[in-house]
Amino acid sequence: MRIGIFTETYSPYISGLVTSEVMLKKALEKLGHKVYVVTANLESFHYQYEEEERVLKIPGIPTGIYDSRLTSIYPIKAINMIKSWNLDVIHSQTEFAIGSFARLFAKQYNIPIVHTYHTMYEDYVHYITKGHFSKSSKKLVGYLTKFYCDKTITELIVPTKKAYDLFKEKYSVKRNIHIIPTGIEIDRFYRENTGSKKLSSLKKKYNIKKNDFVLVFVGRIAEEKNVPFIIDVMSQMISTYHSLKMLIIGDGPDKENYEKYSKSKGCDKNIVFTGKVPWDEIPLYYALGSAFISASTTETQGLTIIEAMASSLPAVTIDDESFSGTVIDELNGFLFKDEKECIKAIERLINDKELYKRLCNGARNSADSHSSKYFAQRVIDVYEIAISKRKPGYKEKIKDFISKVVSWKD
Repeated sequence: MRIGIFTETYSPYISGLVTSEVMLKKALEKLGHKVYVVTANLESFHYQYEEEERVLKIPGIPTGIYDSRLTSIYPIKAINMIKSWNLDVIHSQTEFAIGSFARLFAKQYNIPIVHTYHTMYEDYVHYITKGHFSKSSKKLVGYLTKFYCDKTITELIVPTKKAYDLFKEKYSVKRNIHIIPTGIEIDRFYRENTGSKKLSSLKKKYNIKKNDFVLVFVGRIAEEKNVPFIIDVMSQMISTYHSLKMLIIGDGPDKENYEKYSKSKGCDKNIVFTGKVPWDEIPLYYALGSAFISASTTETQGLTIIEAMASSLPAVTIDDESFSGTVIDELNGFLFKDEKECIKAIERLINDKELYKRLCNGARNSADSHSSKYFAQRVIDVYEIAISKRKPGYKEKIKDFISKVVSWKD
């Protein structure tokens, strides 16, 4: 099968979405498929084709939102190259400019298009509106989301029941929706595969002692991730648990504000903001931890939890649908509803050594069900459904008509 992945961002940019895209491409290729990527060029204003990796980068204008760029929705220079790939299916990973291009190209050349919905956009409206017109903006986002994820595609994939319910209950989408939790390269995060020398160096860098209990958060440092919640939890616990520490791994627009907030709460010696970490070093940072924590309610799935579990970290997460299908109380971690329950869960992990050991094993075993190979195979099943629905284009109809005429004459 010849597959085209269309996405706004791709490697070397670092994000959960990019991680899932790179993983999917590798897994599909291991299964014998040929995969091409169309993405925005985040590094220059030129078209660029990386032949070995089969990645076409289209120039665009910086949007001011992180490193994203706004490309043309129909870049003429890209058309002939993409036509030469003879794609069997297009897999769109975005609803923006590259996503619009994917839909236009698919329509023009009669190629079935599968779309994966990754982001709960209504939770991100504040970046654009700055608090103004919030209600009307969310309605517009809802309308556009429904349009791009229902009217313009062949099949829709979502990673969780939470996203499924959004389309079925709130947006009243009638089409089939495939729930496929995103997979990861599980063994990349196994602790035995991390370098002990590098790990020792990082422990020294962040002043992590042998008996410290280290909570780890990995993600964008921004309003929607609810970082102040976990800082507040730490502020209530460190007077009793002096060896409790937290690594907040990542970067974002609110990093500096949260560093100040942490200091105002007296947590600056116990909470370390690492900043952006290279993609290939992320497994090392999980290996520094004792447990994973997140209070974000804006995830569609939360790949970082699966990564953490693969690193044998029990998860302590807010009781949200994004996590409730992955985190199971007393099997691989705990779900909490408020600060009191969160603190209680962390205390149990610290004080009950047998429970902690059991949850570490449970986390590792739970992560194994999210392997990239299993994920890729389920996505292929959706591709095949999309391809089976493809109707002949006008060129094929003409060819079929000519062949019938020739056959009739004979």
